[in-house]
Amino acid sequence: MPLYLTEDQEMLRDSAEGFVREKAPVAHMRKLRDADDGTGYDPALWREFAEMGFTSILMSEDEGGLGLGHVEAGVVMEEIGKNLTPSPLLSTGIAAVAALKHGGAQHRDKWYPKIAAGEAVAAIAVDEGAKHDPAATAMTAARSGNGFKLSGRKTFVTHGHVADLLIVAARTGGSAGDADGITLFAVEKGAKGLKADPRRLADASIAARLEFDNVEVTADAVIGEVDGGWGPLNALLGAGRAAASAEMLGVGQGAADITVNYLKERKQFGVPIGSFQALQHRAAHLYAELEVARAAVLKAQQLLDEGSEKAHKAVHVAKAMTGWTTTLAVQEGVQMHAGVGMTDEYDIGLYMKRGRTLAELFGDANYHADRLAREAGY
Repeated sequence: MPLYLTEDQEMLRDSAEGFVREKAPVAHMRKLRDADDGTGYDPALWREFAEMGFTSILMSEDEGGLGLGHVEAGVVMEEIGKNLTPSPLLSTGIAAVAALKHGGAQHRDKWYPKIAAGEAVAAIAVDEGAKHDPAATAMTAARSGNGFKLSGRKTFVTHGHVADLLIVAARTGGSAGDADGITLFAVEKGAKGLKADPRRLADASIAARLEFDNVEVTADAVIGEVDGGWGPLNALLGAGRAAASAEMLGVGQGAADITVNYLKERKQFGVPIGSFQALQHRAAHLYAELEVARAAVLKAQQLLDEGSEKAHKAVHVAKAMTGWTTTLAVQEGVQMHAGVGMTDEYDIGLYMKRGRTLAELFGDANYHADRLAREAGY
């Protein structure tokens, strides 16, 4: 497929751009941060996202959704990134929806209408260590009667402290490091034995450390098959990584945009600093790198929508590329702003912090480059 948006996708982009810029610009994030908001997002704005149809992009029309795909989801995520908008769309409307597609109809019948209406938030509880490594899942799910008891800990669970639904990876067989033996569970808010310890991250977002102390769930909580969670987990991660890549691309593009504007406005020796050839070269290099990353992200999204076997490699490429490129964008932005770039008064530093957090979510650039190398036999 050609690496550009269709006319309908461009219309969605224009709609999302105008909506997010008006309703949730950087000032919106600053307001939540400065108020020490403990939720991590604005529930009223989340319902407006639902009214726009953004929360149901990946749901089929038969299930009350828009019946669109990962390209369209990425279009919205990029605008969220450009504006640093605190939103549960990534974890809820994309990753969780993708996971529930592999579960029974009872899961979709229960959660899709709530997500589509902006009445529910989901969180993804996969990682257990300092770095992303799904196969290293050690949390146990021991059989108990007609269900299971979950025991263990999860880290870096965005919105985990307020989520109505947790998608949890636990081990019903095998040992840490094995792909086999992992099972996905749908755990509801308020489950007995579940404790959440929310932590504010560098970018002012909130993620939780979750502790499961013999949390009981029924067999109906299983998403997919017992011991066969690797498939739905990969579907969840593929969707989440592609969407996180799109958001990172938006962060990088937003940082580049405000930096270029600064180069046009800031004067030294009576002329705009953007007239200095050295800075022009750096801005041109950044533009080229962003375009390469944009192509990588769009290709990954297209392959996911096609159901291609090549999609998982393309997603690895997209997440690695946007990790490197967004890091370049925010670092160049801070440097070209010079001293004021280190102050909270200027937005560029906020882009650096958001980019750093997103880089770790669902695996950093080194993780994805390593996965590609291993699959190639290195």
